[in-house]
Amino acid sequence: MSLKLIIGNKNYSSWSLRPWIAMRHAGIAFEEEVIPLYEPGSRERVLTYSPVGKVPILIDGDMTIWESLAILDHLAERFPKAQLWPADPRARAHARAISAEMHAGFGPLRRHCPMNMRRVSRKRELTAEVAADVRRIEDIWTDCRRRFGEGGPFLFGAFSAADAMYAPVVSRFASYAIGVGAACEAYMTAMMALPAWQEWRSVGVAEPWVMPGNDVD
Repeated sequence: MSLKLIIGNKNYSSWSLRPWIAMRHAGIAFEEEVIPLYEPGSRERVLTYSPVGKVPILIDGDMTIWESLAILDHLAERFPKAQLWPADPRARAHARAISAEMHAGFGPLRRHCPMNMRRVSRKRELTAEVAADVRRIEDIWTDCRRRFGEGGPFLFGAFSAADAMYAPVVSRFASYAIGVGAACEAYMTAMMALPAWQEWRSVGVAEPWVMPGNDVD
């Protein structure tokens, strides 16, 4: 049965990036529909798919899943061979915890450094709250790489749903030239080298739409 993923602008929509990059990297076939955000009629179009009027939305037959982490969980159950969560129970529990932390937190970073893949990389002065978010994320990445990253360059070695959840943060750190330690730099390099990342970015930077709230300069 075919899957359809409804997403927002690739340049700006951080939540859309999460399931998209997981599906593309895992080789899960799907149809995509881009609905540019904050354009006339865009919310009404999204509401035809989702009761909350937000993207992303996954249509799987007669099922509709309208939240990024829920989509990733559904995909992990639907496609177990994709191994979207680590096989080891300890690693899997940790991956779920940091994914939930990403989902629920880091508001200051989201607001101060909105995702904008088109932005030429340059520093932006960080508030104390944003700097605290950056330090926490750096601690998460460093700890995951040290404890679970032996089998590859990602947080838990192989690419997982946790990497999909943190993909927009990688974009933010790159766009706003936020300095991190060597282990985190290596992780970011691995993420941005993924063919799926490159595909998403190349389309995103070429999009015609502009969201002034996400172009902070």
